[in-house]
Amino acid sequence: MSKRKQSAADDSDDSSSDVSLIDVDFDFFDPNPKVDYQALKRLLGQLLQKDAEAYNFDLHALTELILSQPTVGTTIKTDGIESDPYAFLTVLNMHLHHEHPSIKAIANYALEKSSADPAFHTTLQALFSQNQSHVGLVFSERLINMPVQVIPPMYSMLSREMQWAIDDNEPYTFSHYLFLSRTYHLTPDEESFLLNTASVSKGPTSKKSKKATTTQPMPEASPDGIYPYHPEDEYIKMASTHSVDYCFKTDNEPREKDSFGLDIRGRIMLVPAERFPELIAKMSEVYAPPS
Repeated sequence: MSKRKQSAADDSDDSSSDVSLIDVDFDFFDPNPKVDYQALKRLLGQLLQKDAEAYNFDLHALTELILSQPTVGTTIKTDGIESDPYAFLTVLNMHLHHEHPSIKAIANYALEKSSADPAFHTTLQALFSQNQSHVGLVFSERLINMPVQVIPPMYSMLSREMQWAIDDNEPYTFSHYLFLSRTYHLTPDEESFLLNTASVSKGPTSKKSKKATTTQPMPEASPDGIYPYHPEDEYIKMASTHSVDYCFKTDNEPREKDSFGLDIRGRIMLVPAERFPELIAKMSEVYAPPS
């Protein structure tokens, strides 16, 4: 049985287009160890890129760990509980699982990447070296065609599930949340091209498409050319006390100027627990489903 159902409309139709309105129902489920393993492992690989192998995260063990706590976290499916999830969100207690090989590798990874920001690095060292306060490691990933409007309900559910777990004396009381996410980097030429493309594509649309659209405007120009891969990361970063951007491991081949695809990079953000409710409220306000 699903936790909740949300409908979304995808409509780019206007008077001169053959594209029709498509209604999709998104069902929210608990993680299902019987059917979700392969899809969650693929989504983790998508999130962590080649660093998953380079830093020995052991995606098999990490996926198994996520699926071992099916009452905390959410997956989104469109074809029933036996189908593959298109998105997931969960949190792991880094202190409870500090001896787990995947969590240990990710903690060392966060320390290495945060070394570019001494204040962030020192904060993580202090958090990881004590046992009084626990850090929640947040994993959130989805397929590229999933609308951002599904994200606020997932975080609201996660917040409630953590509280229910705490009421049952389970270890989900955190002082901080550590987010692993992705960004992309644009060269000045790429930024100029996208801005010009966006300005050309602007034009009158039908009332129908205006009402149904779930697309987000292009973010404001970034001084360093780095943009969040997922729109909600803008607000997670605003809520964070520390964040760091970095390049993923590559095959040591320089990226050519005319290379196809985005220059995908990594981002780590640290959010104090007291800011988490406000963050969820902000995302719910900004990414409310279209009426």
